[in-house]
Amino acid sequence: MQLTTTNRGFAPATLTEAIAFSDMLASSSMVPKAYQGKPQDILVCVQWGYEMGLAPMQALQNIAVINGKPSVYGDAAMALVQASSVCEDVEEYFEGEGTTNPVAVCVAKRKGRKPVTAKFSVEDAKRAGLWGKGGPWSAYPKRMMQMRARGFALRDAFPDVLKGLITAEEAQDFPVEATPVPVAKPANPLDMVARSPVEPVVVVQKVSDPVLIEQAMADTVEPGGEEALLPPQVEVVQPVDDGPVIGFALLVPGKDKPFSVHQTIDEWSDAYEDLAEKTATAGKRPVRERMTLLKEIKQLNEDLILRVDSLKRIRHTSQYQRRINALGAAQ
Repeated sequence: MQLTTTNRGFAPATLTEAIAFSDMLASSSMVPKAYQGKPQDILVCVQWGYEMGLAPMQALQNIAVINGKPSVYGDAAMALVQASSVCEDVEEYFEGEGTTNPVAVCVAKRKGRKPVTAKFSVEDAKRAGLWGKGGPWSAYPKRMMQMRARGFALRDAFPDVLKGLITAEEAQDFPVEATPVPVAKPANPLDMVARSPVEPVVVVQKVSDPVLIEQAMADTVEPGGEEALLPPQVEVVQPVDDGPVIGFALLVPGKDKPFSVHQTIDEWSDAYEDLAEKTATAGKRPVRERMTLLKEIKQLNEDLILRVDSLKRIRHTSQYQRRINALGAAQ
């Protein structure tokens, strides 16, 4: 991997470099715990930092996803604004100190425009349910009021500099979105009458030997042997009477029927990675044959790969390239 050297250290210059760079950082204990083992999150974070003017390591230290919202810590937001050529000055102070309702004030001055003033008082904190709240609001209330006023002022005056990100201190106070509880539909006696005779049967197979993946892809399989060759913990929908396959099918070369079928695209994505890893490490097959199988599996399942979310798509691309590179080096 080659990295471009700048006055801010090493930085990836291409997508391939960025993927390899993210994989390397994900295995390091020097990055924040929230990013360890998550190369796809690191890649997105580094991209956010690049757009905002932060070096990769600065981005990992100062950009966080809190309560499902990407955010930047207040001190980093201030640094970005002050380093911008459009910033004239940022002034912060408190009004009414010593009273029952002190007010944090932040005045953001942008060149050629009127100053933007934001205030956040104790009364504002009480209305938002923050005053006396456990954590930083109990330990450092004055600092939290300052961060809230700062976030409002900087976002209003310099939205182009912050790229729409809110401060992490504000994101921490957002309520976690509750998962809606599904409401059961009332039973209809007619459903039993109209039920199709084709009922899928779920079979869970548990196999741990990677060599069985080779056998599953062989040109000939003994009658009745296919079910025993499935990857571990994979749910396969087997329609009775050769009915239609319902779900997301994982395809393999040389097979008319799906290798496995999954109820959700996320389950399919995990099964795809599991199959690809076992294919790459199935030692009895020649290296070149394993590389060909990996390519064919990827091509057969291209339509579903394009349907997974962007982060998992990056993961599939990164892991595919890693396996191909490792097998190529083993030749």
